[in-house]
Amino acid sequence: MLHRTYGYQPLAFTTSPAGAELRNGAAFCRVQSWLIRPRLVSLPFSDHADPLFDDEAELTELLEFLQHGQWAGKWNSVELRPPGPANSLNQWPGFHDGQKYLLHRLDLRPSLGGLFRSLQKDSIQRKIRRAEREGLIYEEGRSETLLRMFYQLTVLTRRRQALPPPPLAWFRNVMKCLGEKAMIRIARKDDKAIAAILTLHHKQTVVYKYGSSDAKFHNLGGMPFVLWKTIEDAKQHGVTEFDLGRSEASNTGLITFKERFGATGSTLVYKRYPGHWELSNGVGRHVGIAKRLFKVLPDDLLVLAGRILYPHIG
Repeated sequence: MLHRTYGYQPLAFTTSPAGAELRNGAAFCRVQSWLIRPRLVSLPFSDHADPLFDDEAELTELLEFLQHGQWAGKWNSVELRPPGPANSLNQWPGFHDGQKYLLHRLDLRPSLGGLFRSLQKDSIQRKIRRAEREGLIYEEGRSETLLRMFYQLTVLTRRRQALPPPPLAWFRNVMKCLGEKAMIRIARKDDKAIAAILTLHHKQTVVYKYGSSDAKFHNLGGMPFVLWKTIEDAKQHGVTEFDLGRSEASNTGLITFKERFGATGSTLVYKRYPGHWELSNGVGRHVGIAKRLFKVLPDDLLVLAGRILYPHIG
């Protein structure tokens, strides 16, 4: 789906000899456009991606290979996004700490009743009860109709955040490539979609990947309602973990919301070679100007901005 949407070249590296059983590996995409020099990212638009190595020496061998590739001019930089356990696997020789986030996960092994009781009473439990009293309708599926409802809410949400939305083709390719492992979940008030999330399912984990809502209906509790319905569905399918994704450390509102659902946070540190990249003051000013522009663009132009910009981001 990364290749279909953005043209990124998918790559995988392993220390296993040719013809031998594959015992480790790390997946990357080569991100390149007319605007940016080629770089390796594991993986673009993913909150985190495990390098599948159990042996520290083999991971070190891979890291050295990636550094040599940068020296040889095959790629300009390398970024890995390992979650907590992989961060502690070794010292990541030659690599530097990049962007830092909080990653929240919710343990779904307790009973459904126990999980509900662990929700913060005032801001989560009451909003779910309010949504039920208001007669909100929960719907899940993979249809084009649900996808377009979700995308309309995504455009609204990104405008509030002063950001362009990812292209619709990206979400369509997610649904097409992942099949039943991807699901759109919608909360509606009558015929009006007011909150929606897109989840991914892998083994015993459900991942909350994207969320969107109509701010005019926040008082109805649509987002807590649709997240709770996701938890109920996950429990029915024997899922043991709800990955609520990453949050920027400065986004205290989002962090608080996830913790009020009972999720536990851990530090997520990206690893970069040849060092982390920071916005200069000049670039920061341009970002500020762009955000002011995104807030006032008509929907069609905001969507167009996303189609133009996202291939360069990765």
